[in-house]
Amino acid sequence: MATAFADQLRALSDEALGALIQVRPDLVVPVPADVSALAVRAQSRGSVSRCLDALDEFTLAVLDAARLSRAEQTALTSVAEILQLTPGVADDDVRAAVSRLRDRFLLFGPEDAMHVVSAVDEVTSPYPAGLGRPADYLDPQAAALCADGAKLRRTLLAAPPASRAVLDRLAAGPPVGALAAGGRIAEPVRWLLDNHVLVQVTEVGRAPRGDGELVELPREIGMLLRRDSGPLGELRPVPPAPAGTVRDPKSVDSAGAGQVMDAVRNTEALLDALAAEPAVVLKTGGLGVRDLKRLSRAAGLDEPTTGLLLEVAHAAGLLGETDVTGTGRGVTTSRATGTQEEIFLPTGGYDLWRALSIAQRWEALANSWLAMTRQTSLIGQRDDRDRPINVLAPDAERSGAPQARREALAALIGLPPGTAPRPDDVLGLLSWQAPRRARGRESAHRDALTSAAFLGVTGLGAITSYGRLLQSGGDPDSHDPLGTGPDGGRVPGASETVRTLDALIPAPVDHVLVQADLSVVVPGPPEPELAAELEIVAELESGGGASVHRVTAASVRRALDVGYAAGDLHALFQRRSRTPIPQTLTYLIDDAARKHGGLRTGSAGSYLRSDDEALVAQVLADKRLGPLLLRRLAPTVLVTPLQLARLLGALRDAGYAPVAEDAAGAAVLSRPKVRRAPSRTPVSARLGDQAGPPTLAGPRLAGVVEQIRRGDIATRAARRAPVTVRAANGQSVPGLTSVQAHTQAMAVLQQAVRDKVRVWVGYVDTHGATLSRLVRPVSVSAGYLRAEDERTETLHTFALHRVTAAVLEEE
Repeated sequence: MATAFADQLRALSDEALGALIQVRPDLVVPVPADVSALAVRAQSRGSVSRCLDALDEFTLAVLDAARLSRAEQTALTSVAEILQLTPGVADDDVRAAVSRLRDRFLLFGPEDAMHVVSAVDEVTSPYPAGLGRPADYLDPQAAALCADGAKLRRTLLAAPPASRAVLDRLAAGPPVGALAAGGRIAEPVRWLLDNHVLVQVTEVGRAPRGDGELVELPREIGMLLRRDSGPLGELRPVPPAPAGTVRDPKSVDSAGAGQVMDAVRNTEALLDALAAEPAVVLKTGGLGVRDLKRLSRAAGLDEPTTGLLLEVAHAAGLLGETDVTGTGRGVTTSRATGTQEEIFLPTGGYDLWRALSIAQRWEALANSWLAMTRQTSLIGQRDDRDRPINVLAPDAERSGAPQARREALAALIGLPPGTAPRPDDVLGLLSWQAPRRARGRESAHRDALTSAAFLGVTGLGAITSYGRLLQSGGDPDSHDPLGTGPDGGRVPGASETVRTLDALIPAPVDHVLVQADLSVVVPGPPEPELAAELEIVAELESGGGASVHRVTAASVRRALDVGYAAGDLHALFQRRSRTPIPQTLTYLIDDAARKHGGLRTGSAGSYLRSDDEALVAQVLADKRLGPLLLRRLAPTVLVTPLQLARLLGALRDAGYAPVAEDAAGAAVLSRPKVRRAPSRTPVSARLGDQAGPPTLAGPRLAGVVEQIRRGDIATRAARRAPVTVRAANGQSVPGLTSVQAHTQAMAVLQQAVRDKVRVWVGYVDTHGATLSRLVRPVSVSAGYLRAEDERTETLHTFALHRVTAAVLEEE
């Protein structure tokens, strides 16, 4: 049958072979050497299983019908026999399903004599459509009962209610049930066994045996009990239509865009909180529960949302782990070894990410979310050893998570725009579209829908317009058909997703509205430069589409610490504010600037000095500064044994505005040191946009088909080569005991050049493979044979020392 299968593949046109590769892309990963290798791969268990995973419920049911209708002697089936097993379904629907199976070469051969690929039986249930094996295989007495239709019906009608309930359960599938432990058989089952309606089988091998641990319902009885629903049970040739609220697509996009801005803002807030106070990496990996709670409070989020955003940021390469030399805030040292532990910090890529537009930042997060192999719904649950699963812990790894997300989004994209279905309806649709793949993935699909709502991929429960573009990615052959560009065929620049989202998000603003209560309203997303300025001169009070900041004495002092002068701050607010600057802000800046630097500190441990003796006396008398152990050296100088950083922090906490100075007495102005983890490559860049074999189309697909065809021609030509050539190439040839001498091969080639005839040439290529080719020699000189291959119209050059044999073509 393998030869027949390969011959059918070989007989396909290039278009049909390309269509097969498109629906089964794993067949060309890597590209097979010839059609025979392609046939072997197409019949392998792994490839057939992957193909079945992508089939819908109805097509799988039709495949079960083909398995059930196979003739016992020839193992052949036909479209007519399949139609007999699918009553109540339109013939066109059944034929379309058969066509899908034939296109994938799960069924092959003419319509009246089709084969089922043998691997199908190996990777699917031994009970097609939930029906048992034939009665004549299980038990002669059961076979006799099934042969007498009238007696079988009377027996079933006479079954007690409890026994009939058992039959109905087994008829629905699977047709096998386990007996009670200890060999005790319940009375309803005993009645069915005594009347040969059920047959006992063994648990190992499912062989019929009178003392078996299982019972099986024969196929004929199961089909009779299914007389109302049909032999295959209830068939659904069309997918279920999820019932949901239909919303205005513009409202969906607006709601999603708002969630996008929240997701970007909250991600930035979490990473800034980690930069200010890094979190220690647990010994088992991941982020501790206390740090998760701290970050949730800092960003004003619940813990599941915080966990999701941290996982996405880590996948996007914005968050990483590092060892920090030296002790500092948020860094701990192991007492046992004296070595520092790893901490979580934003990476260098985070600073580049912040400089992008909101749409570009969100696209980086969304693509990483689609590609990351993490299932965030597992966070907080317990593993097999009853230990909690933490954020960024290895236990949350799930290799099928990217595929589950793409399946959930694809289900939403397939609905009319604006449709917001219930999660249970989406799961039902996914179960119909790919029942083998959806089984066991319910939690992953729910997690995908929940995460999509948090990130803004969906809005009001429906997929957004830019979410559709994010899922579709783009045509890999649209810009660079051969894929030779540096980005795999994609033109750099803003994607369609970014352009669509940019149109929905308010344009970045470069101005603020300063209020009399010192609040600063930013009426839209701030430009990066404005955001950096506000981060220094004001405190964030609330985010969103329009954020609110507040200028405080501490924020003004922070601005003065990094080098702003009072005039600089006045000019900043005059330039940025669209409202008049309130006097209270002017007084606050001037008062803070007047006090700023009134005290000077240095290293003693450290010292404190001021030209204002009263101010020095006030500091010395301040009971809040008692732990500093300040001591007067002069009317204007105090010293402490503590280090400068500790002295500065305590003075500022007490409400003073000191400035550090160097040995020459000049003020030392500096921004807070920003620590970063090493840069990481985003998951989406490492794995690409595809979760699985690449989709081939256009010139790429044609190139793969041509490569397979050429390999097949070369392989078949080698098989037609003369015995002498095949023997010289190391192939087993019956009756041949020696190899043609090299000198004889040279003589044959010289004669062929003179006579201009074709010869079979055996040679060893640069990879050590032995090949043969039918060519017309042109010349033999300088250690090389030059010959023309008339079939491909190309000129080949062979090194003479690699030629193993040469035989004239037989007429």
